[in-house]
Amino acid sequence: MADNISNKSNWDLVVTRVFNVSIEQVWRAWTEGEHVKSWWGPTSFTSPVAKMDFRVNGTSLVCMRTPDGHDMFNTWTYQKIQPMELIEFLLDWSDKDGNRIDPAAMGMPPDMPRDVRHVITFKAESGNTTEMTVTEYGYPSNQLFEMSRAGLEQCLDKMAASFSKA
Repeated sequence: MADNISNKSNWDLVVTRVFNVSIEQVWRAWTEGEHVKSWWGPTSFTSPVAKMDFRVNGTSLVCMRTPDGHDMFNTWTYQKIQPMELIEFLLDWSDKDGNRIDPAAMGMPPDMPRDVRHVITFKAESGNTTEMTVTEYGYPSNQLFEMSRAGLEQCLDKMAASFSKA
């Protein structure tokens, strides 16, 4: 597994990973609820909910549970889907029913952005490996950029570990 992280202008986060599994397996990690639940959330968090509505204009509801049992919900509203190539969605904060809520009400920093654009690209490599790049757009500060980077890296570490269990 390789890791490449860069910070573009405007605090856009770009993380590239190479997984030693097929593109289909990496695609399912993003599109099927049971797979999402195996990796969503930072290290030591669990994901008890991943209700997927994976289609353009569909909205999935995912939950990460803190080690002390606090649930934090996000919605992923899909803008573009190109099978085995690209997923684009807006990530927002929500309650357990998918209703938008202020992230600060959940203990997040007051400048935590809403509707964070995410673009995930997939590229089949030789030898049954897949390169995946996650881009998150528009963090307003270095603090939020670094918090998101750390969380994303931990999620992708869990994703890699889930492939070895499959």
